[in-house]
Amino acid sequence: MRFYSKQHNYYCGIDLHTNKMYLCILDQEGEVVLHRNIKTKPDLFLRAIKPYRDDIVVCAECMFTWYWLADLCVDQEIPFVLGHALYMRAIHGGKSKNDKIDSRKIAGLLRGGLLPMAYVYPRKMRATRDLMRRRNHLMRKRAELLAHIQNTASQYNLDPPGSISKARNRKGLLNIFDDHPEVMLSVAANLDMIDTYDKVLSRLEIEIVRCAKGHDATSYALLKTIPGVGKILALILLYEIENIARFPRVQNFSSYCRLVKCAKESNGKKYGTSGKKIGNAHLRWAFSEAAQLFVRGSGAANQYYRKISNKHGKGKALSILAHKLGRAVYFMLKNRQGFDLNKFLAA
Repeated sequence: MRFYSKQHNYYCGIDLHTNKMYLCILDQEGEVVLHRNIKTKPDLFLRAIKPYRDDIVVCAECMFTWYWLADLCVDQEIPFVLGHALYMRAIHGGKSKNDKIDSRKIAGLLRGGLLPMAYVYPRKMRATRDLMRRRNHLMRKRAELLAHIQNTASQYNLDPPGSISKARNRKGLLNIFDDHPEVMLSVAANLDMIDTYDKVLSRLEIEIVRCAKGHDATSYALLKTIPGVGKILALILLYEIENIARFPRVQNFSSYCRLVKCAKESNGKKYGTSGKKIGNAHLRWAFSEAAQLFVRGSGAANQYYRKISNKHGKGKALSILAHKLGRAVYFMLKNRQGFDLNKFLAA
């Protein structure tokens, strides 16, 4: 957890919503100099903080509406801090809770150096990252349709259609449902949706790859040197990591990727683990997938996996492998070097 500890003359806490924003500005002594609810208009916001512009820092909680405010502060050269929503327990645990109280608490945490920070993703790559996340969402919906077709065949005790993820394997698929016209109609609707998803996903992937080569072609090429990591996983890693320099140590990176368990202890006694939802869920999924594909894509990796699975079991072995891949990615991007399988297996 990182805290914002820089000193300023004024501290502005904002409880931000889509149409309104509650501002609270504190001075160095903690006195409220402004406490006002305004519309989410850039000109109104700049007009409200104008008397305090000389040395002010602005903070908002990490909700889905923060993009425009962060970009506005960057353009106006105003320091902006993004509060980590899951760590900001102080604004959620009070007896009373409303926008006015929340904005006052955010400003107080900011002034006291106790505001937990989230990463303000830069504007340059942010839209492409969101497009990549949307692509992944659509791909999951496509997978649900494929699974529904498989399950429907099992419901009627029909021969399973096999692997139907590719279009060539779906030809004549409707024929196995000839005796069930309503079921055939349901499966036909699924197939039409899958064909539509295929066209949309193909178009999105072409655009994302083009953007990736313009944003950081070197890192994209380095990530694809890992056995089993192809175009999509490399894109997810590239856009979710963005800049490896923002992680001072490999331990910080592993924690952010949810690849390690966080110990929970007090007075020398351990009480299990905590913080399972803190970190980047997209990177956790990507490294889990990469671990399985890594085992399939390399004979030496498969042999190494069998060795550790005999000792720890298959599930834990994949988690260990995902963690090792996360550490390898950190040093690959930091040192600008490709993946070295011999070095990886010898570590």
